[in-house]
Amino acid sequence: MSPDNQKKLSGRVALVTGASRGIGKAIALSLGEAGASLALVSRDAERLREVAEEAMALGTTAETFPADVSREEDVDALREAVIRRFGEVNILINNAGINIRKPLTELTTEEWRRVIDTNLTAPFLMCHALVPHMKGKGYGRIINTTSTMSHVATPNRTAYAASKTGLLGFTRALALELAPEGITVNGISPGWFETELTRPLWDNPEANQQLVSRIPMGRWGDVHDVAKLAAYLCSEEAGYITGTDILIDGGYVAQ
Repeated sequence: MSPDNQKKLSGRVALVTGASRGIGKAIALSLGEAGASLALVSRDAERLREVAEEAMALGTTAETFPADVSREEDVDALREAVIRRFGEVNILINNAGINIRKPLTELTTEEWRRVIDTNLTAPFLMCHALVPHMKGKGYGRIINTTSTMSHVATPNRTAYAASKTGLLGFTRALALELAPEGITVNGISPGWFETELTRPLWDNPEANQQLVSRIPMGRWGDVHDVAKLAAYLCSEEAGYITGTDILIDGGYVAQ
């Protein structure tokens, strides 16, 4: 990040779910580098502490809040703890997500619900809890990590595709609801990125090669590309961007 952009989020408080690894971690560190104070949320308390240490090394404030954001009671407790610590939340990044790769006939109802609860119900719960604290300030940013599977699909991803398509609709409707408040709501749809969620694919040489051959730019994405986009969407310069979803996929969906 250039010196001109480093502190554009100074004075803002950003809450990032799924912040212990992958895209969530990269977004959190990018927002911290831009000056935002960080409320880091994940079920993995140990890895969350490591991210907080990295963030504080960048010169920002970071606190960890272990929680399962698919559980309403956890979200209620999380809201109280974060507001007690920071006084407010200006930026909400709904990034926590899971994927279960199975044919429909092998997918259990419990597995279906787990994917829907984590990928779709959790953003609802987080917004329901925190939007009241974001209103009335003339500024607010909500970013939902959607997916290329909000737009296209592949076999054996019924639960994941359903959850992410639903999240895109949620994003658009909430953007219209909150626009008069100066709160923007957008989705970022990553394509194929090297994260723990996609490890089964990029650890398999044959599957990896087949996948890369279908990406016009011929490579996996870098999580820092998503992080820089998120930081921009949270800036004042992006205040007129709302209700949209930005694909960052090397051209995958354009085919």
